[in-house]
Amino acid sequence: MKTILNVIWLVLSGFWLFLGYLLAGVILCVTVIGIPFGLASFRIGLYALWPFGYTTTERRDAGSPSVVGNVLWLVLAGWWLALSHIVTGIAMCVTIIGIPFGIANFKLIPVSLLPLGREIVPTDAPFASR
Repeated sequence: MKTILNVIWLVLSGFWLFLGYLLAGVILCVTVIGIPFGLASFRIGLYALWPFGYTTTERRDAGSPSVVGNVLWLVLAGWWLALSHIVTGIAMCVTIIGIPFGIANFKLIPVSLLPLGREIVPTDAPFASR
């Protein structure tokens, strides 16, 4: 079922989200200061490409640089990315068929708000490794 949902997601919106995050990542990687943000954008793009079967967890080893980076990300890009995922998720939840895709958009909100210090893991991974 995850594969079917991922293929439909890929065709309807995942590919375009992936391209947007990929473009943003390339632009961010132009400067040395932007490289961590560019790498985070690449991770979010891969997650947006194939979201079903994956979830995000917080990395306990992330330190204060990720907190500072998340504050910068939140102010400059995170709030409007999260807002766009909220609006798209609500619009997709209007129909019964679109509810899983709306939920997938809602799953992208935490990682689009605060991407540094997060890790994308399969949902069937054992809890001990998270």
